[in-house]
Amino acid sequence: MNTTLRRSRAGLLALAAGVLLAACGQDEAAQSQGEGGEQPPQPKPVATLAPQDIPLDKSYPAQLRSDTEVTLVARVTGFLEKRLFEPGDIVEKGESLYAIEPDVYQATVSQREADLASAEAELVRARRDANRFQQLLRQNSVSRQQVDQAQADLNVARSSVAQAEAALASARINLEYADVTAPVSGAIGLSEVNVGNLVNSGTELATITPLDPLEVRFQLPQEDAFALRRQLKDQPIGEIGARLVLPGGEDRLEGHLDFLASRVDEDTSTVQAKAAFDNPEGAVLPGQFVRVRVEGLKRFEVLAVPELAMSQGLMGPQVFVLDEDDVARARPVELGELAGPWQVLNGGVEAGERVMVGNPADVEPGMPIEPREFDGDAEALVRQATGQQPAQGQGAPADERAASSEEDAAQ
Repeated sequence: MNTTLRRSRAGLLALAAGVLLAACGQDEAAQSQGEGGEQPPQPKPVATLAPQDIPLDKSYPAQLRSDTEVTLVARVTGFLEKRLFEPGDIVEKGESLYAIEPDVYQATVSQREADLASAEAELVRARRDANRFQQLLRQNSVSRQQVDQAQADLNVARSSVAQAEAALASARINLEYADVTAPVSGAIGLSEVNVGNLVNSGTELATITPLDPLEVRFQLPQEDAFALRRQLKDQPIGEIGARLVLPGGEDRLEGHLDFLASRVDEDTSTVQAKAAFDNPEGAVLPGQFVRVRVEGLKRFEVLAVPELAMSQGLMGPQVFVLDEDDVARARPVELGELAGPWQVLNGGVEAGERVMVGNPADVEPGMPIEPREFDGDAEALVRQATGQQPAQGQGAPADERAASSEEDAAQ
């Protein structure tokens, strides 16, 4: 019995030793394979960081308004006799819209014309008397007092003519006000007063809203305003384009910037700006809430990488910086603004460092990289990573895009 147990134990020990030796052999083989067959470098586009001007793709909330919108107000008192439009009509500048008892004011004009004619006739008589008394004075036929009186009557007659002329001018003005005309062209709203009602001077009648052009006023963060003011040193403000973006994200109108304030609002740290947009077909209406995208806005002399190059590490956002041996090293960075396909970096990297700008999904710290020249087209990198096709006439030539796609597939 003891002999049998001893033989069994010896067999188990031998088996265990064989398994252990086999395992050690496998580890040595694996180690030998790792030392002799290092991972080949990953081909990735690499960019050398340098300060550059990055165009911004930013929009700002705003509300459409008509710069020349007018509220019609009665300038005379009387009964509203006529309304010569339908609400919603497009009226032209100078077109008659209301009539406020024009016959009454025409009668007043006729009366003032008669008063002026009478005053002018009295002036003729007074001038003739004054001249005659002057001649008689030289003949000592009248007294100095009579001459002075004739001259005073002449002065009164002149004043009467001036008063009559002023009264006639006022009557003619009121007659013009009795015919309410459109001061601007545009769409007219609902009438606030019905025909037959008595209106007084100051009564609101209707509102005319010109639809072309339209304007938007919006607030620029002071950093954007300073960048825009720097841009204005090289081009007039009217050459800076602007696009109108509706809530659905659709670009509807193209316009231009035409005002940038010269002070910062201390309450909001913003600067007021205004843009104008041609709206010949009335595609949008005043009062709509929109967003304004200013074209050509830039950040000057900043460090930036394609957004695709960003990844998330234990320390937060990071990029892969290549050392002198072309090995990827994770580097935490401080993010700035996102400008289209570009990510502005406020810290963590310096000019002259080489950054891997390709898709970092398959890159780990310590991985060797085969640097490929980056042509500066960040949008092309995004298209390659997402499989999107560039618009016709954009991006690299077709053969280059095909070669790049094959290379990505191989990676």
